[in-house]
Amino acid sequence: MSIKSLLLGSTAALAAFSGAYAADAIVAAEPEAVEYVRVCDAYGTGYFYIPGTETCLKINGYVRFQVGAGPNRSETVGNGSTVANRSDWDAFTRGQVQLTAKSDTEYGPLTGVIVLQTNADNASSQAAILDSAYIDVAGIRAGLFYSWWDDGLSGETDEIGSAVTLHNSLRYQYETPEFYAGLSVDELEDGVYQVGESSNNVGIAFAVGGKAGIFSYQVTGGFDTDNSDGAIRALGNVKVGPGTLGLAAVYSSGPNSYYSKAEWAAVAQYAIDATDKLKITPAVQYFGNYYGANKAGVPDTFNGLGDAWKVGVTVDYQIADNLYAKATLNYLDPDRGDDVTTGFFRLQRAF
Repeated sequence: MSIKSLLLGSTAALAAFSGAYAADAIVAAEPEAVEYVRVCDAYGTGYFYIPGTETCLKINGYVRFQVGAGPNRSETVGNGSTVANRSDWDAFTRGQVQLTAKSDTEYGPLTGVIVLQTNADNASSQAAILDSAYIDVAGIRAGLFYSWWDDGLSGETDEIGSAVTLHNSLRYQYETPEFYAGLSVDELEDGVYQVGESSNNVGIAFAVGGKAGIFSYQVTGGFDTDNSDGAIRALGNVKVGPGTLGLAAVYSSGPNSYYSKAEWAAVAQYAIDATDKLKITPAVQYFGNYYGANKAGVPDTFNGLGDAWKVGVTVDYQIADNLYAKATLNYLDPDRGDDVTTGFFRLQRAF
């Protein structure tokens, strides 16, 4: 058989094969319908359903730029640690993202929270931390979260909280729209301790608070089992005239992880709503037997440390929706130590 005859025969066979199956052309599968994100309004604004689940997720956070001033300025970076600086001013930037997941269970809403934060003192000095992570259901919360001792007045003058307020904790809190009460067990490994000892603390804390009309209040207590000392604090706010009057007092039986600034302290502030966007808050605080350092290596007693007083003013201004500015200036005068003036300016964009 010649090459020409072979080629002609192959071509004819191929044509016949193609004609026989021309009606069975390959058809692409229909694309699956896209499940668009659905708004979840069961837990407030900002939540959406995670596709394919009945879990609602909210993503929020903020970007902060801050410049502080004061002798050998050090910036607090979220979990109580600081970024030291040898000059009298320092700038730092913070980025924080919070993920909140909620779903219904037979025990009530099940909540999971993760807060990621990065603080940058400069391009090469940055601290990325897990700022919070906890599970919350039926009033029980377990994980890494801020204690009631992190609460305070709205200004930036008061010093009535713990040195470190972020703990691995287990707590129960009963709450209604007008009242709450709770008890927590806190791991205080990063708390304060006396000279010659180490941090291996466990704490028991409680809080009772609520609101009644124009008045809100909170009473907080804590006992540091390692230092065998505790502290108790009361604070309240009431609407008066064009602003809100805030009062607080704290007493500590001895230096401990819940309060070690002083044996006792009292503070008053008045937050003036100058306009719907501008708030001005002058404040004054007095310390009895002022230690001040709020760090490890505390003395075993406050006796003989001398007193101190502090005055300051904080200005808050809303520049635009979700864009805020804050400035504060404070003066501290201790009996045993040099007086000092500190302050900062902050820009923050929330989302």
